[in-house]
Amino acid sequence: MGNLSGFRFIIVLIWPVLARDPDQEQWKKDLREEMAAPGFLTDEQREVLKTATQSTEMLSSSPKSPSWLMSEHQIKAPAGERAPNIGIAVRHVRRSHSGKFVKVKKDGGGGKGTWGKLLDTDGDTHIDRNDPNYDSGEEPYQLVGTAVSDPLDEYKRKVASIIDEYFTTDDVDLAASELRELGSFEYHPYFIKRLVSMAMDRHDKEKEMASVLLSSLYSDVISSTQIKQGFFMLLESADDLAVDILDTVETLALFIARAVVDDILPPAFVTRAKKSLSESSKGFQVLQTAEKSYLSAPHHAELVERRWGGSTHITVEEVKKRISDLLREYAENGDTSEACRCIRQLGVAFFHHEVVKRALVLAMENRAAEPIILKLLEEASEEGLISSSQMVKGFARLRESLDDLALDIPSAKSLFESLVQVADSDGWLDSSFVNSNGDGPITEAEDDEKLRRYKEEIVSIIHEYFLSDDIPELIRSLEDLGSPEYNPVFLKKLITLALDRKNREKEMASVLLSALHIEIFSTQDIVDGFTLLLESADDTALDILDASNELALFLARAVIDDVLAPLNLEEIGNRLEPSCNGSETVHVAQSLIGARHAGERLLRCWGGGTGWAVEDAKDKIVKLLEEYETGGVVGEACQCIRDLGMPFFNHEVVKKALVMAMEKKNDRMLDLLQECYSEGLITTNQMTKGFGRVKDGLDDLALDIPDAEDKFKVYYEHAVVRGWLVTA
Repeated sequence: MGNLSGFRFIIVLIWPVLARDPDQEQWKKDLREEMAAPGFLTDEQREVLKTATQSTEMLSSSPKSPSWLMSEHQIKAPAGERAPNIGIAVRHVRRSHSGKFVKVKKDGGGGKGTWGKLLDTDGDTHIDRNDPNYDSGEEPYQLVGTAVSDPLDEYKRKVASIIDEYFTTDDVDLAASELRELGSFEYHPYFIKRLVSMAMDRHDKEKEMASVLLSSLYSDVISSTQIKQGFFMLLESADDLAVDILDTVETLALFIARAVVDDILPPAFVTRAKKSLSESSKGFQVLQTAEKSYLSAPHHAELVERRWGGSTHITVEEVKKRISDLLREYAENGDTSEACRCIRQLGVAFFHHEVVKRALVLAMENRAAEPIILKLLEEASEEGLISSSQMVKGFARLRESLDDLALDIPSAKSLFESLVQVADSDGWLDSSFVNSNGDGPITEAEDDEKLRRYKEEIVSIIHEYFLSDDIPELIRSLEDLGSPEYNPVFLKKLITLALDRKNREKEMASVLLSALHIEIFSTQDIVDGFTLLLESADDTALDILDASNELALFLARAVIDDVLAPLNLEEIGNRLEPSCNGSETVHVAQSLIGARHAGERLLRCWGGGTGWAVEDAKDKIVKLLEEYETGGVVGEACQCIRDLGMPFFNHEVVKKALVMAMEKKNDRMLDLLQECYSEGLITTNQMTKGFGRVKDGLDDLALDIPDAEDKFKVYYEHAVVRGWLVTA
């Protein structure tokens, strides 16, 4: 009974709770029936239960709750006015399922007389990841938003990093490799824009580096179209750039001029871009500045190239000069360790044979300095500063040039032999060099005394030509030598000497080849000469670091100038070993010729042209001849030809003048040619070449001019009588 009485007491206690839960109706009904059974509850217990039930119904939030219970939660407002929020925060009031307002706690628990929150505790609850019962599923979910990545924005971010690294390392090859690996080639114009705009806001060193990088990437990594697009984007954004960079107009104009000079932008870009820009824009001002201040100035190429301090990469001439300077300084102070430090600081281990060669020449010229010179070479060899192969190359190169050196040092051969003996006995010269005794394949009959004298003569002739630029005098000198069988040797020597000089001499050598081909050299002479030159390309590369590229330009230029035909390049290539440098040079030349705008680029590869395309030059020639034909002012026409600045292209003036004379049936053009010849404006070889071009095209001309052949004969006889032409 005790247990039953205790259970009944519990029922009395929990009944008020059960009474508030609508889901427990069936259970409560069953419980009521059970409690109604006789003897289940005492009369006293029944009274307590009745009182508890009535209290529960009054506190319930059910629809049976009395209306007065809401008086503290709902304050009625006068008609037309909002109820004031007095004594209760609105956000802590919610409406129950019955539509009544109920005050709730901030943290979501129930109000007075409710169960409260699930698992409600006195303190704050949190998830402990170190708890053995920790479940990651209990962690609250958190939505994380990610922005959609724009490929162009990602590209810009990466190229900015590449450019920053390049400005730090000055490593062109690394920058090219990273840009190539980045892909996204369609975005390369943005790379150009970012590179130039970043350089514009830095020092001259970075501006020069940016120009060098663009030239290096041109054609290989970035196409010419992308170069133009990139620069046009810069012009379009010039107004924005000017906000941060005050000298935007001047600096960007210089970048464009430099791109034209470096042959990565066509000169026509300036004219075409002007048509697409507003005259009031900064971009238009940039183009005007580039055209007037830089591209039209005398010697503009040299001016533009040196504006930012010249190339950031040391040239061959600078290396040779530094070597000579450090050797002369060493001969004066005898500080071997300092000299070795300077050699190491040059950072051209592959060019140490030049140090050996120049040191030996200095020892021959200054006999008093011979002991310390030999001491320097010995110590450099022992330290591993100059490798044995570089040492042998230096001695070998000097041995090959002993004949030329003997002109200044008569005892050069005997002095050289004594130096070889000392180096061999002291053990710092490989014995293989001593045992070779200079024996090798004899390709040009070096033992022939006549050939030796011929070489001595042509060196003087070529040097004089580089000083005077007098082609007729050179041709007369060669004719006086009377050795046409050595014409290929002359070609080899001419280009070899030009390779070690400036662009001016390279341009003069190409122009001279055109003249010689017309007057005294056959095509076979040219082919044989280039073959000799390319057979020794490996040796030439020892003296001239970029010899392979320069030789390729000479070959390609010869084709553009009609000195060689494209088939001649295949003939030369077939004569060479497939794996040698010379064979590779031929392939490079063929690629240059096959490139877009090859004629324009190659005609100006050494600054010979004025920056116009060949087609532009031809159009200008036609216009000046038409103007002369109309006005008849010879002096003005001659001045226009002179202003073209393309003396090596004057054969085109002759050709078009003759064709126009045939078409117009007006011999006034012959008067112009006579005046040009008398002034020396058009040389004999250019006259001959021009007449030759017309003769070769007579069959085509006859379709439009039936009597073209007869007219040409008359003009030819006229030219011969007046001495314009070189005749057999």
